Amino acid sequence: MTFYTKKQNKGFTLIELLVVIAIIGILSSVVLASLNGARAKARDSKRKQDMVQIRTALEMYYNDNGKYPLANPGAWGGVSTVPCGPGNGQTSGANAYIAGLTPTYISVLPVDPAAPGSCNGYLYNSDGTNYKFLVHASAESYPSAGQPFYDPVRPTWAWMICSGEPACSSW
Repeated sequence: MTFYTKKQNKGFTLIELLVVIAIIGILSSVVLASLNGARAKARDSKRKQDMVQIRTALEMYYNDNGKYPLANPGAWGGVSTVPCGPGNGQTSGANAYIAGLTPTYISVLPVDPAAPGSCNGYLYNSDGTNYKFLVHASAESYPSAGQPFYDPVRPTWAWMICSGEPACSSW
């Protein structure tokens, strides 16, 4: 009498492999999406810290000199990614984008932590009596009216710090 035994396969079927690959793909896309949000929040946090440092340096300069560092009349100076906007890109020395602050009041002027290729940057304008400092913000983090750093002139693309009127509401 002959007995037939069922051969046991030691492996996965194609369907099982495809299901596992699909699950791994879904999990990795969820992780990447959450990491992008965390990166944006980290860049925004750096921008806010930079604004506070610039404000402190500008106020120390004002206390010593009786005026804020001048910008070119009617023009914004700053540092932004090329070729997106104004600015000479200098963060220290006599040609820094806020002349006179480095190295006495701040060692090096900050630059935007934006991803390469984005048109983010820091912009400064002053008439000596008042100043305004702008930072391009991430779309998900625009401040609303009444919040710190809200810019009524550019509510959909920038944060600001300023010394007073007319800079805060019209520049």
